[in-house]
Amino acid sequence: MKIPMSYLSTSPGHPAPAATGITARLRLRLGQSDAHYGGDLVDGARMLRVFGDLATEIGIRSCGDEGLLSEYSDLRFTAPVRPGDFIEATARLVRRSRLRCLIEFEAHKVIAARYEHSASSAAVLDRPVAVCRGRGTLVLPRTAVAPPGGHPRATGAAR
Repeated sequence: MKIPMSYLSTSPGHPAPAATGITARLRLRLGQSDAHYGGDLVDGARMLRVFGDLATEIGIRSCGDEGLLSEYSDLRFTAPVRPGDFIEATARLVRRSRLRCLIEFEAHKVIAARYEHSASSAAVLDRPVAVCRGRGTLVLPRTAVAPPGGHPRATGAAR
């Protein structure tokens, strides 16, 4: 992926923002259209698309710009995901420099489809099951600087 120069240039005189602890969450039900492999399994790329959406929200909350998700690292797929499962995914900003955000991602299965009982059966899990974890780097444009208190158009939503 080629990153535009506006995302790579540095701008002297601007201190690195220190906003961390910003989180974003999504809960979604995976449908039959998400099944990709034999055994009715959902591919890992579906989790990465969810993580990408969360990274976009982190970028907007931290500096008012979507940024570009340039890489994933330390990805681990730890449990199977099937159509009908409900997944709760979380992203947390752990470090922000002038041009980059380091984000930690987690996805957990919170409701599991139970097709062995019936076509529409599901069960709320007593304990969420981790299905994917990893880190990502969000590259920010050189013009993205959050004023104290966040983006000027922020609606006051939890950060």
